[in-house]
Amino acid sequence: MGEQDKKVISALRPNISAMVAYVPGFQPHDGQKWIKLNTNENPYPPSPKVVAAILHELGPVGDSLRQYPDPPSSAARAAAAKLYGVDESWVMIANGSDEVLNCLIRAFAGEGEELAMIQPSYSYYATLAAIQGVQVRMFNLDKDWQIEGLPERYRGKIFFLTSPNAPLGITFNKATIADLAARCDGILVVDEAYADFADENAIDLVEQFDNVVVSRTLSKSYALAGMRIGLAIARPEVIAALDKIRDHYNLDRLAQAAAVAALEDQVYFRSCIEKICTTRDWFAAALGKLHYSVLPSKGNFIFAIPPDRDGRRIYDGLYARKILVRHFGDGLLAHGLRISIGSREEMESALQAIREIG
Repeated sequence: MGEQDKKVISALRPNISAMVAYVPGFQPHDGQKWIKLNTNENPYPPSPKVVAAILHELGPVGDSLRQYPDPPSSAARAAAAKLYGVDESWVMIANGSDEVLNCLIRAFAGEGEELAMIQPSYSYYATLAAIQGVQVRMFNLDKDWQIEGLPERYRGKIFFLTSPNAPLGITFNKATIADLAARCDGILVVDEAYADFADENAIDLVEQFDNVVVSRTLSKSYALAGMRIGLAIARPEVIAALDKIRDHYNLDRLAQAAAVAALEDQVYFRSCIEKICTTRDWFAAALGKLHYSVLPSKGNFIFAIPPDRDGRRIYDGLYARKILVRHFGDGLLAHGLRISIGSREEMESALQAIREIG
């Protein structure tokens, strides 16, 4: 390392130098040759109305792309507000739900302050906290999947609750979430990235509690992972604060058009959800017959534990057969695998491979 490099490194904020970057799921370059069940992507294409909306926005020569997009994503906010039964002032459209999470930390937690999260859950919360210099308090789950050691009052600035939980797939019922909201001095962020695959959600708690924020993504259930569209539902004063922080042109023109079309085509959306959930339940039952332990999932994935509790062995066997799943190396999760739910044909291939691996 040269002197100039050392000077640049020394100029970095200490927490940035010390932090470990978030590692996304592996994205193979020869994607057509793999069965990809590692990043919870939707196996079905987005609504045909989404494609039509993008082409319409693009125009015959792409002339619209020379102009900046609508800063507040007004049409997408209106579509989301109508769908979820809230006023538009209660909605922010974001560049993926990760932008929502980032803005919430920047808005509510200063350097040296504390936020909380469940372990295991979405590890990117901790990465965003490290960037901001925020301390992270971890709460474990007991054998009944309830939060262990939760104080009568949690006085940190933010509590992140992923429901359905990733990577486990379990959900926290509305009564549990309401109790947690009542015990938080700061805000409770209910990350509902997978809620469209579940039986209930926490959106109505936003009106019941002034400290509840719900985040959503169109990546999974609406098959728009490649467009990076997320949203927040919260009290207007929270949304106004987040609007101050987000990038002023945070969602491009094509993504805004896609968001409106996707949210409005609920018939197509529900047909995809039904197919995924049916395949999920079939696949979980099939693994059970192979003596796998499968946690009850309400996401578009399952967490499966092989009989010998050697998740890495199964991961390697599937990888050798060009089937990608997610294996986590930490001690809480290394015994199992998170397997995204693909098409029925993909899951039949994965099941056959698991039988072969033994």
